[in-house]
Amino acid sequence: MKILVTGGAGFIGSAVVRLAVEKGHSVVNLDALTYAACPENVASVADNPHYAFEKADIRDRAALDRIFAGHRPDAVMHLAAESHVDRSIDGPGAFIDTNVTGTYTLLEAARAYWDGAGRPEGFRFHHISTDEVFGSLGPVGRFTERTPYDPRSPYSTSKAASDHLVRAWGETYGLPVVLSNCSNNYGPFHFPEKLIPVVILNALHGRPIPVYGQGTNVRDWLYVEDHAEALLCVLTKGQVGRSYNIGGNSEVRNIDLVRRICALMDARRPDAAPHDRLIEFVTDRPGHDQRYAIDASRIRDELGWERKVTLDEGLARTIDWYLANEAWWRPLLDRAGVGERLGTG
Repeated sequence: MKILVTGGAGFIGSAVVRLAVEKGHSVVNLDALTYAACPENVASVADNPHYAFEKADIRDRAALDRIFAGHRPDAVMHLAAESHVDRSIDGPGAFIDTNVTGTYTLLEAARAYWDGAGRPEGFRFHHISTDEVFGSLGPVGRFTERTPYDPRSPYSTSKAASDHLVRAWGETYGLPVVLSNCSNNYGPFHFPEKLIPVVILNALHGRPIPVYGQGTNVRDWLYVEDHAEALLCVLTKGQVGRSYNIGGNSEVRNIDLVRRICALMDARRPDAAPHDRLIEFVTDRPGHDQRYAIDASRIRDELGWERKVTLDEGLARTIDWYLANEAWWRPLLDRAGVGERLGTG
């Protein structure tokens, strides 16, 4: 297939790009290269004849029309989004603009291209979203594809709106769409404003490791390369109009996750142990969701996908990757907002 991937220089998008090229697909990477994007994320495929890069914004309809006409993709995988909850609290407008207006503009460009091509039956528009659209769980239960939407932050609300747009374009215009909602991702190339990279890098430098509230919030963690496999599975095998929840079956409280990372750092940097002495509880995020958990039985039963990498294995791989790739993360520490406390309301 020839796949147009939006946001392919970001964390999850670049994992999709690398895997798709490895599997023999042709990939057009459309990315605006905003603050969280890194061209280095796709350096391993940059010279591959099956890879092309287009610097463009998903809100720019003229650029989208040009890219669709020039590359004629068989499918779209839409990952481009503003994604950091703390930044959405401080500046919600950018999230509405990119995640809602940008998705609308991309849908319209994809629909025009699909119509103009004679509505090919094999075309797919795969919208990649988050479990945060479902809101916050109590101590029991998991999100299913039938869970009502109940977003609580500007970020999750903007993603919920984009999900609704995609479904509406499928129902109203017949655009062949599939959707997926994933749990928290982690792994190599994770931008260093997110929890796991913050813990690794602060531990490495002997700096305080901030934990919101008392660290009792629970997340389900999914290794990014497992997620990339799942996304290509949904794209190629998923039923049109259907959504698929993708999770890692790895629920853990934030404080316990941080302590596991500290223990792994103790083994790798024993001279600085114990790293958990650096943990510092800080004022909680406004509207902080208590618990997320994914029921991924639909994608397992219908498409045959299950996560391969356990949380312990994935954390070890991730830490080792950061320790070996200072040249990647060091320059990112100077980008706006990185290392600062954002989203205090």
